[in-house]
Amino acid sequence: MGYENAKAAFAEWGVDTEAALARLKTIPISMHCWQGDDVVGFEQKTGSSGGGIQATGNHPGRARTPDELRADLEFAYAMIPGRHRLNLHAMYLDTEATPDRDEIEIAHFAPWVDWARAQGIGLDFNPTFFAHAKADDNLTLSHPDPGIRDFWIEHGKRSREIAAGMGAALGSACVNNIWVPDGYKDTPVDRMAARARLEASLDAMLAPPQDRARMLDAVESKLFGIGVEACTVGSHEFYMGYAIRKGTLLCLDMGHFHPTENIADKLSAVALSLDEILLHVSRPMRWDSDHVILLDDDILQMAQELVSADLLGRTRIGLDFFDATISRTAAWVIGTRNMQKALLRALLMPLDRLRAAEDALDFTTRLVVTEEVKDLPFGAVWAEFAAREDVPNGQKLIRELDRYQAQVSGRG
Repeated sequence: MGYENAKAAFAEWGVDTEAALARLKTIPISMHCWQGDDVVGFEQKTGSSGGGIQATGNHPGRARTPDELRADLEFAYAMIPGRHRLNLHAMYLDTEATPDRDEIEIAHFAPWVDWARAQGIGLDFNPTFFAHAKADDNLTLSHPDPGIRDFWIEHGKRSREIAAGMGAALGSACVNNIWVPDGYKDTPVDRMAARARLEASLDAMLAPPQDRARMLDAVESKLFGIGVEACTVGSHEFYMGYAIRKGTLLCLDMGHFHPTENIADKLSAVALSLDEILLHVSRPMRWDSDHVILLDDDILQMAQELVSADLLGRTRIGLDFFDATISRTAAWVIGTRNMQKALLRALLMPLDRLRAAEDALDFTTRLVVTEEVKDLPFGAVWAEFAAREDVPNGQKLIRELDRYQAQVSGRG
Protein backbone atom coordinates (compact mmCIF):
# COMPACT_ATOMS: atom_id res chain seq x y z
CA MET A 1 0.00 0.00 0.00
CA GLY A 2 1.33 3.46 -0.92
CA TYR A 3 1.57 6.34 1.51
CA GLU A 4 -1.54 8.18 0.31
CA ASN A 5 -3.67 5.09 0.82
CA ALA A 6 -2.08 4.55 4.22
CA LYS A 7 -2.74 8.17 5.13
CA ALA A 8 -6.42 7.69 4.28
CA ALA A 9 -6.60 4.42 6.26
CA PHE A 10 -5.26 6.10 9.39
CA ALA A 11 -7.53 9.11 8.88
CA GLU A 12 -10.53 6.77 9.18
CA TRP A 13 -9.36 6.15 12.74
CA GLY A 14 -8.86 9.84 13.43
CA VAL A 15 -5.06 9.72 13.11
CA ASP A 16 -3.07 12.39 11.23
CA THR A 17 -0.03 10.71 9.69
CA GLU A 18 1.52 14.05 8.69
CA ALA A 19 1.47 15.23 12.31
CA ALA A 20 3.04 11.93 13.41
CA LEU A 21 5.85 12.23 10.86
CA ALA A 22 6.52 15.84 11.80
CA ARG A 23 6.76 14.90 15.50
CA LEU A 24 8.99 11.89 14.85
CA LYS A 25 11.46 14.05 12.95
CA THR A 26 12.04 16.17 16.08
CA ILE A 27 12.91 13.25 18.40
CA PRO A 28 16.68 12.66 18.71
CA ILE A 29 18.06 9.27 19.74
CA SER A 30 21.42 9.30 21.54
CA MET A 31 23.40 6.53 19.85
CA HIS A 32 26.07 4.93 22.04
CA CYS A 33 29.68 4.91 20.89
CA TRP A 34 30.58 1.65 22.64
CA GLN A 35 28.68 -0.59 20.20
CA GLY A 36 31.30 0.30 17.59
CA ASP A 37 34.38 -1.09 19.35
CA ASP A 38 33.06 -3.60 21.92
CA VAL A 39 33.53 -1.24 24.92
CA VAL A 40 37.32 -1.07 24.54
CA GLY A 41 37.88 2.68 24.37
CA PHE A 42 40.98 4.60 23.37
CA GLU A 43 42.93 5.16 26.56
CA GLN A 44 46.67 4.75 26.13
CA LYS A 45 47.27 3.70 29.73
CA THR A 46 44.76 1.67 31.60
CA GLY A 47 45.91 -1.08 33.93
CA SER A 48 42.32 -2.08 33.57
CA SER A 49 39.91 -4.85 34.31
CA GLY A 50 36.53 -5.35 32.71
CA GLY A 51 34.38 -4.37 35.68
CA GLY A 52 31.61 -6.73 34.60
CA ILE A 53 31.38 -5.18 31.11
CA GLN A 54 31.72 -7.71 28.30
CA ALA A 55 30.86 -7.75 24.61
CA THR A 56 30.72 -11.27 23.21
CA GLY A 57 31.80 -12.24 19.71
CA ASN A 58 34.60 -11.37 17.33
CA HIS A 59 32.88 -10.21 14.14
CA PRO A 60 35.34 -8.54 11.75
CA GLY A 61 35.38 -4.77 11.47
CA ARG A 62 35.76 -3.49 15.03
CA ALA A 63 36.78 0.17 15.12
CA ARG A 64 40.34 0.42 16.45
CA THR A 65 40.86 4.18 16.41
CA PRO A 66 38.73 7.28 16.94
CA ASP A 67 38.86 8.01 13.21
CA GLU A 68 37.58 4.53 12.36
CA LEU A 69 34.82 4.85 14.95
CA ARG A 70 33.77 8.23 13.59
CA ALA A 71 33.71 6.88 10.04
CA ASP A 72 31.47 4.03 11.18
CA LEU A 73 29.20 6.45 12.99
CA GLU A 74 28.90 8.66 9.92
CA PHE A 75 27.82 5.68 7.87
CA ALA A 76 25.28 4.63 10.50
CA TYR A 77 23.78 8.12 10.80
CA ALA A 78 23.42 8.22 7.00
CA MET A 79 21.22 5.12 7.24
CA ILE A 80 18.97 6.55 9.97
CA PRO A 81 16.28 9.16 9.26
CA GLY A 82 16.30 12.33 11.35
CA ARG A 83 19.01 14.15 13.31
CA HIS A 84 20.44 12.38 16.34
CA ARG A 85 23.11 12.49 19.05
CA LEU A 86 26.18 10.55 20.16
CA ASN A 87 26.63 9.19 23.66
CA LEU A 88 30.35 9.17 24.47
CA HIS A 89 32.15 7.47 27.37
CA ALA A 90 35.14 9.08 29.06
CA MET A 91 37.37 6.17 27.99
CA TYR A 92 36.90 7.27 24.35
CA LEU A 93 39.14 10.32 24.55
CA ASP A 94 41.05 11.24 21.40
CA THR A 95 44.50 12.59 22.28
CA GLU A 96 48.19 11.76 22.12
CA ALA A 97 48.42 12.56 25.83
CA THR A 98 48.09 9.83 28.46
CA PRO A 99 45.96 11.31 31.24
CA ASP A 100 44.62 9.10 33.99
CA ARG A 101 40.90 9.29 34.65
CA ASP A 102 41.34 12.02 37.29
CA GLU A 103 43.27 14.16 34.80
CA ILE A 104 41.01 14.27 31.75
CA GLU A 105 40.01 17.63 30.26
CA ILE A 106 37.82 18.90 27.44
CA ALA A 107 40.95 19.28 25.28
CA HIS A 108 41.30 15.48 25.26
CA PHE A 109 37.93 15.29 23.49
CA ALA A 110 38.36 18.24 21.13
CA PRO A 111 38.30 16.08 17.96
CA TRP A 112 34.94 14.67 19.04
CA VAL A 113 33.52 18.16 19.58
CA ASP A 114 34.81 19.36 16.21
CA TRP A 115 33.39 16.28 14.50
CA ALA A 116 29.99 16.62 16.21
CA ARG A 117 29.81 20.27 15.19
CA ALA A 118 30.60 19.36 11.59
CA GLN A 119 27.98 16.60 11.65
CA GLY A 120 25.37 18.84 13.23
CA ILE A 121 24.73 16.47 16.14
CA GLY A 122 24.74 16.84 19.93
CA LEU A 123 26.93 14.94 22.37
CA ASP A 124 26.11 13.19 25.63
CA PHE A 125 28.72 11.92 28.07
CA ASN A 126 29.46 9.30 30.72
CA PRO A 127 32.25 9.10 33.29
CA THR A 128 33.86 5.66 33.07
CA PHE A 129 33.90 4.00 36.50
CA PHE A 130 34.97 0.57 35.22
CA ALA A 131 37.87 -0.99 33.29
CA HIS A 132 40.51 0.59 35.52
CA ALA A 133 42.94 -0.72 38.14
CA LYS A 134 41.22 1.39 40.81
CA ALA A 135 37.91 -0.32 40.06
CA ASP A 136 39.23 -3.87 40.39
CA ASP A 137 37.41 -4.39 43.71
CA ASN A 138 34.09 -3.45 42.04
CA LEU A 139 34.05 -0.49 44.41
CA THR A 140 34.64 3.11 43.33
CA LEU A 141 32.62 5.94 44.88
CA SER A 142 31.62 3.69 47.78
CA HIS A 143 35.12 2.28 48.40
CA PRO A 144 36.19 2.23 52.08
CA ASP A 145 39.54 3.77 51.09
CA PRO A 146 39.11 7.57 50.93
CA GLY A 147 42.00 7.80 48.46
CA ILE A 148 40.16 5.57 45.99
CA ARG A 149 36.97 7.55 46.51
CA ASP A 150 38.78 10.84 45.97
CA PHE A 151 40.25 9.56 42.69
CA TRP A 152 36.80 8.71 41.35
CA ILE A 153 35.21 11.87 42.71
CA GLU A 154 37.77 13.88 40.78
CA HIS A 155 37.06 11.80 37.68
CA GLY A 156 33.38 12.58 38.08
CA LYS A 157 34.00 16.30 38.54
CA ARG A 158 36.13 16.43 35.43
CA SER A 159 33.55 14.50 33.46
CA ARG A 160 30.92 17.06 34.40
CA GLU A 161 33.24 19.86 33.28
CA ILE A 162 33.85 18.09 29.99
CA ALA A 163 30.12 17.53 29.47
CA ALA A 164 29.42 21.19 30.19
CA GLY A 165 32.12 22.19 27.71
CA MET A 166 30.59 19.96 25.07
CA GLY A 167 27.15 21.43 25.68
CA ALA A 168 28.47 24.97 25.45
CA ALA A 169 30.44 24.30 22.28
CA LEU A 170 27.53 22.62 20.51
CA GLY A 171 24.67 24.72 21.87
CA SER A 172 22.82 21.68 23.21
CA ALA A 173 22.73 20.46 26.80
CA CYS A 174 24.92 17.39 27.27
CA VAL A 175 23.50 14.68 29.54
CA ASN A 176 26.24 13.41 31.86
CA ASN A 177 25.13 9.99 33.07
CA ILE A 178 26.66 8.47 36.21
CA TRP A 179 26.78 4.70 36.61
CA VAL A 180 29.12 2.91 38.99
CA PRO A 181 29.63 -0.87 39.30
CA ASP A 182 29.90 -0.82 43.10
CA GLY A 183 28.74 -3.87 44.99
CA TYR A 184 29.61 -7.14 46.72
CA LYS A 185 29.81 -10.69 45.41
CA ASP A 186 28.70 -12.11 48.74
CA THR A 187 26.34 -10.77 51.37
CA PRO A 188 27.77 -7.64 53.04
CA VAL A 189 27.54 -6.91 56.75
CA ASP A 190 26.96 -3.18 56.40
CA ARG A 191 25.07 -2.04 53.31
CA MET A 192 24.26 1.28 54.97
CA ALA A 193 27.90 2.28 55.30
CA ALA A 194 28.56 1.62 51.61
CA ARG A 195 25.48 3.56 50.55
CA ALA A 196 26.35 6.45 52.84
CA ARG A 197 29.79 6.60 51.24
CA LEU A 198 28.26 6.53 47.77
CA GLU A 199 25.87 9.34 48.65
CA ALA A 200 28.64 11.48 50.12
CA SER A 201 30.83 10.89 47.08
CA LEU A 202 28.02 11.82 44.72
CA ASP A 203 27.35 14.97 46.72
CA ALA A 204 31.00 15.98 46.47
CA MET A 205 31.11 15.16 42.78
CA LEU A 206 27.98 17.15 41.98
CA ALA A 207 28.80 20.09 44.26
CA PRO A 208 30.50 22.34 41.65
CA PRO A 209 27.63 24.24 39.98
CA GLN A 210 27.06 23.72 36.27
CA ASP A 211 24.68 25.53 33.94
CA ARG A 212 21.76 23.21 33.15
CA ALA A 213 21.54 24.79 29.72
CA ARG A 214 24.92 23.18 29.05
CA MET A 215 24.95 20.01 31.17
CA LEU A 216 22.39 17.79 32.87
CA ASP A 217 23.32 15.26 35.58
CA ALA A 218 21.75 11.80 35.50
CA VAL A 219 22.16 8.81 37.83
CA GLU A 220 21.67 5.19 36.77
CA SER A 221 20.78 2.17 38.86
CA LYS A 222 21.33 -1.54 38.35
CA LEU A 223 19.83 -4.68 39.83
CA PHE A 224 23.06 -6.66 40.10
CA GLY A 225 26.16 -7.46 38.09
CA ILE A 226 28.86 -10.04 37.63
CA GLY A 227 30.91 -9.95 40.80
CA VAL A 228 28.30 -7.95 42.70
CA GLU A 229 25.52 -10.54 42.83
CA ALA A 230 24.72 -10.09 46.52
CA CYS A 231 24.47 -6.31 46.71
CA THR A 232 24.51 -3.45 44.25
CA VAL A 233 25.19 -0.30 46.24
CA GLY A 234 23.53 2.00 43.68
CA SER A 235 20.19 0.20 43.52
CA HIS A 236 17.04 1.55 41.88
CA GLU A 237 15.63 2.63 45.23
CA PHE A 238 18.88 4.41 46.14
CA TYR A 239 19.05 6.39 42.91
CA MET A 240 15.36 7.10 42.65
CA GLY A 241 15.47 8.73 46.07
CA TYR A 242 18.69 10.53 45.23
CA ALA A 243 17.38 11.89 41.92
CA ILE A 244 14.18 13.16 43.53
CA ARG A 245 16.02 14.84 46.41
CA LYS A 246 18.89 16.28 44.38
CA GLY A 247 17.07 17.24 41.20
CA THR A 248 19.05 15.07 38.77
CA LEU A 249 17.67 13.01 35.92
CA LEU A 250 16.97 9.37 36.73
CA CYS A 251 18.27 6.90 34.16
CA LEU A 252 16.11 3.83 33.62
CA ASP A 253 18.06 1.16 31.75
CA MET A 254 15.85 -1.61 30.39
CA GLY A 255 18.51 -4.22 31.20
CA HIS A 256 19.01 -3.16 34.81
CA PHE A 257 15.89 -4.62 36.35
CA HIS A 258 14.43 -8.06 36.92
CA PRO A 259 13.40 -9.57 33.55
CA THR A 260 9.74 -9.68 34.62
CA GLU A 261 9.60 -5.96 35.40
CA ASN A 262 7.93 -3.70 32.84
CA ILE A 263 10.08 -0.59 32.48
CA ALA A 264 7.35 1.19 30.51
CA ASP A 265 5.21 1.00 33.65
CA LYS A 266 7.87 2.85 35.66
CA LEU A 267 7.85 5.95 33.43
CA SER A 268 4.62 7.55 34.62
CA ALA A 269 5.34 6.44 38.19
CA VAL A 270 8.66 8.27 38.46
CA ALA A 271 7.60 11.17 36.20
CA LEU A 272 5.29 12.46 38.94
CA SER A 273 8.35 13.16 41.09
CA LEU A 274 11.01 14.02 38.48
CA ASP A 275 11.39 16.84 35.99
CA GLU A 276 13.24 14.72 33.41
CA ILE A 277 14.08 11.08 32.73
CA LEU A 278 16.90 9.40 30.85
CA LEU A 279 16.23 6.09 29.10
CA HIS A 280 18.81 3.50 28.12
CA VAL A 281 16.96 1.27 25.69
CA SER A 282 18.27 -2.27 25.44
CA ARG A 283 17.06 -5.86 25.07
CA PRO A 284 17.90 -7.96 28.12
CA MET A 285 17.35 -11.46 26.74
CA ARG A 286 18.93 -12.84 29.92
CA TRP A 287 18.98 -9.96 32.37
CA ASP A 288 21.55 -7.32 31.32
CA SER A 289 22.76 -9.09 28.18
CA ASP A 290 22.40 -5.93 26.04
CA HIS A 291 21.14 -7.31 22.74
CA VAL A 292 20.26 -5.10 19.79
CA ILE A 293 16.70 -3.93 20.30
CA LEU A 294 13.92 -5.45 18.24
CA LEU A 295 10.55 -3.99 17.37
CA ASP A 296 9.07 -6.16 20.10
CA ASP A 297 6.41 -5.70 22.76
CA ASP A 298 8.79 -4.18 25.31
CA ILE A 299 9.93 -1.45 22.93
CA LEU A 300 6.42 -0.82 21.64
CA GLN A 301 5.09 -0.47 25.19
CA MET A 302 7.93 1.89 26.09
CA ALA A 303 7.21 4.12 23.11
CA GLN A 304 3.47 4.07 23.70
CA GLU A 305 3.97 5.14 27.31
CA LEU A 306 6.21 8.01 26.26
CA VAL A 307 3.55 9.25 23.85
CA SER A 308 0.38 8.55 25.82
CA ALA A 309 1.78 10.03 29.06
CA ASP A 310 3.11 13.06 27.14
CA LEU A 311 6.65 12.39 28.32
CA LEU A 312 8.57 12.90 25.09
CA GLY A 313 9.44 16.47 26.03
CA ARG A 314 10.79 15.34 29.41
CA THR A 315 12.63 12.19 28.38
CA ARG A 316 16.08 11.79 26.83
CA ILE A 317 16.22 8.58 24.80
CA GLY A 318 19.55 6.79 24.56
CA LEU A 319 20.54 3.29 23.44
CA ASP A 320 22.71 0.80 25.31
CA PHE A 321 23.61 -2.50 23.68
CA PHE A 322 26.84 -4.04 22.42
CA ASP A 323 26.86 -7.12 20.25
CA ALA A 324 30.16 -8.24 18.69
CA THR A 325 28.66 -11.27 16.92
CA ILE A 326 27.19 -9.15 14.11
CA SER A 327 28.12 -6.10 12.05
CA ARG A 328 28.53 -3.30 14.55
CA THR A 329 27.33 -0.62 12.17
CA ALA A 330 24.28 -2.70 11.28
CA ALA A 331 23.56 -3.05 15.02
CA TRP A 332 23.45 0.73 15.41
CA VAL A 333 21.24 1.16 12.36
CA ILE A 334 18.80 -1.64 13.24
CA GLY A 335 18.49 -0.61 16.88
CA THR A 336 18.04 3.10 16.27
CA ARG A 337 15.55 2.60 13.46
CA ASN A 338 13.57 0.16 15.61
CA MET A 339 13.34 2.77 18.37
CA GLN A 340 12.06 5.24 15.79
CA LYS A 341 9.60 2.73 14.37
CA ALA A 342 8.23 2.09 17.84
CA LEU A 343 7.79 5.82 18.41
CA LEU A 344 6.05 6.17 15.04
CA ARG A 345 3.63 3.38 15.88
CA ALA A 346 2.85 5.11 19.18
CA LEU A 347 2.33 8.44 17.42
CA LEU A 348 -0.10 6.71 15.02
CA MET A 349 -2.32 5.29 17.75
CA PRO A 350 -5.88 6.68 18.06
CA LEU A 351 -5.14 7.74 21.62
CA ASP A 352 -8.16 10.03 22.05
CA ARG A 353 -10.51 7.17 21.25
CA LEU A 354 -8.62 4.78 23.50
CA ARG A 355 -8.57 7.24 26.40
CA ALA A 356 -12.30 7.87 26.04
CA ALA A 357 -13.02 4.15 26.20
CA GLU A 358 -10.75 3.72 29.22
CA ASP A 359 -12.28 6.67 31.07
CA ALA A 360 -15.73 5.17 30.44
CA LEU A 361 -14.49 1.83 31.80
CA ASP A 362 -15.28 0.38 28.38
CA PHE A 363 -12.42 -2.08 28.36
CA THR A 364 -13.94 -4.09 25.53
CA THR A 365 -13.68 -1.17 23.13
CA ARG A 366 -10.19 -0.42 24.38
CA LEU A 367 -9.11 -3.97 23.61
CA VAL A 368 -10.84 -4.15 20.23
CA VAL A 369 -9.39 -0.84 19.03
CA THR A 370 -5.92 -1.74 20.29
CA GLU A 371 -5.97 -5.00 18.35
CA GLU A 372 -7.67 -3.76 15.17
CA VAL A 373 -5.24 -0.89 14.59
CA LYS A 374 -2.41 -3.41 14.48
CA ASP A 375 -3.60 -4.19 10.95
CA LEU A 376 -3.11 -0.61 9.77
CA PRO A 377 -0.28 0.01 7.25
CA PHE A 378 2.41 1.35 9.59
CA GLY A 379 5.10 0.15 7.20
CA ALA A 380 3.92 2.45 4.43
CA VAL A 381 4.14 5.46 6.74
CA TRP A 382 7.65 4.47 7.83
CA ALA A 383 8.69 4.04 4.20
CA GLU A 384 7.44 7.55 3.49
CA PHE A 385 9.48 8.90 6.42
CA ALA A 386 12.62 7.16 5.16
CA ALA A 387 12.05 8.48 1.64
CA ARG A 388 11.54 12.04 2.83
CA GLU A 389 14.75 11.82 4.85
CA ASP A 390 16.56 10.30 1.87
CA VAL A 391 17.70 7.13 3.64
CA PRO A 392 17.47 3.61 2.22
CA ASN A 393 14.79 1.17 3.25
CA GLY A 394 14.09 -2.53 2.81
CA GLN A 395 16.31 -4.36 0.33
CA LYS A 396 18.29 -1.20 -0.46
CA LEU A 397 19.16 -0.81 3.21
CA ILE A 398 20.39 -4.39 3.38
CA ARG A 399 22.62 -3.83 0.37
CA GLU A 400 24.11 -0.71 1.92
CA LEU A 401 24.77 -2.48 5.24
CA ASP A 402 26.43 -5.39 3.42
CA ARG A 403 28.52 -3.04 1.29
CA TYR A 404 29.89 -1.14 4.28
CA GLN A 405 30.56 -4.30 6.28
CA ALA A 406 32.59 -5.70 3.39
CA GLN A 407 34.54 -2.46 3.33
CA VAL A 408 35.56 -2.65 7.03
CA SER A 409 35.96 -6.43 7.36
CA GLY A 410 39.66 -6.22 6.62
CA ARG A 411 40.42 -4.42 9.86
CA GLY A 412 42.71 -6.43 12.10
